[in-house]
Amino acid sequence: MDFGTFWVELTSRPDFWGFVSIPFVAAVVTWGHVWMAMQMVFYPIEFVGVAKPFLGWQGVVPRKGRKMADILVDKTLAKIGTLSDFMRKMEPERISEHVAKAVAARIEDYVDELMAEQSPVLWANLPRVVRNRVYNHARGQLTKVMGQMMDEIIDSAEELVDIHQLIGDQVEADRSLVVRMFLEVGSPELRFVIRASFWIGLAFGVLQMILFYFIPAHWMLPAYAAVLGFLTNWIALSMVFRPLRPIKVGPWRFQGVFLRRQGEIADKFAELAAAEMLTIGRITREILVGRNSAKTKLIIKKHLAPMLESPIVRTTLQLTMGPDGYAGLKSSIAEKSTSMALDPLEDEAFNKDRARFLARFLAERTRALKPEEFQDLLRPAFQEDEWIFFVLGAVTGFIAGSMQLAVGFQ
Repeated sequence: MDFGTFWVELTSRPDFWGFVSIPFVAAVVTWGHVWMAMQMVFYPIEFVGVAKPFLGWQGVVPRKGRKMADILVDKTLAKIGTLSDFMRKMEPERISEHVAKAVAARIEDYVDELMAEQSPVLWANLPRVVRNRVYNHARGQLTKVMGQMMDEIIDSAEELVDIHQLIGDQVEADRSLVVRMFLEVGSPELRFVIRASFWIGLAFGVLQMILFYFIPAHWMLPAYAAVLGFLTNWIALSMVFRPLRPIKVGPWRFQGVFLRRQGEIADKFAELAAAEMLTIGRITREILVGRNSAKTKLIIKKHLAPMLESPIVRTTLQLTMGPDGYAGLKSSIAEKSTSMALDPLEDEAFNKDRARFLARFLAERTRALKPEEFQDLLRPAFQEDEWIFFVLGAVTGFIAGSMQLAVGFQ
């Protein structure tokens, strides 16, 4: 049969327009259900519906925020470095210097508050020259003491902070955070999946049209559409992460689109993690007032107590307060020091400044991850519940095929 005869036969079909529209309908429907699948990964942030979790929907990422956070720690951050490594890259000497400078500026207020809690009348009646001895001794010891204390806290960071708990609690409190990180890190890949789905759907639509030409059973139209809907979603998601390593075919080089951008993504991930998850303010708040803060206070007491051990200061305070009052003062230092340190460490400008150093370290280590490890930055968002999107593609395809059959194939 020549093309002219074939064309005449084709145009004489009563279902001609329905028949030739198969690829275009497949392309549009595929684009639509892949777009919808991508939205369902991230939105809504909070559950929408009734009888949670059965009648309604919450985005896969926000719904499994804590689990995503655990995966992020186990499969990525744990391979990049320890919490002590992260804190070392924030230049601890600058951190201790920053705290010491902020505390020194208010040393008289802090000492007065401490003394007022122990012996307010005696302290208020001491001669100014005696009080100045205490102020000056504390001020002179601050930088050295803060540096030593920061070193020990950083060395003990894993005992003082549960990084899973820290990031998990943060995600629980702000589910949009992990969504924002996924979208900012992987938005080009997500856009690629949606764009590619149109052309994948078109290609499968042509195949569907050819099959329908040779096997024109009407019931097969929705059946084909369901199978192709399943396959297009599977192919679209697979193209993001597969193949893991580059494969050359002639002049062409194939690799998962997410993995191809490892250097660029590493920089973005590092920037976001340093600015929003692993800030020095957030870490130190957990160290100072978190679950293991009792251990921190022992370290603080160990390092700050010697500030009162100068012979002149010790003699002055013991004569003023008595042995019991002096011992109580040393114990109260650890309690008071947490609030002394928190304010300067939660300063926004200081956190941004330290984040730059951490981001460089994170980016360097993230670029060095193997492809199998690097994919875990984004892959967990899809992996466990990806069957939902495959089924969604099949159901949407079946519905679209049924509607097309009803409208175009009377």
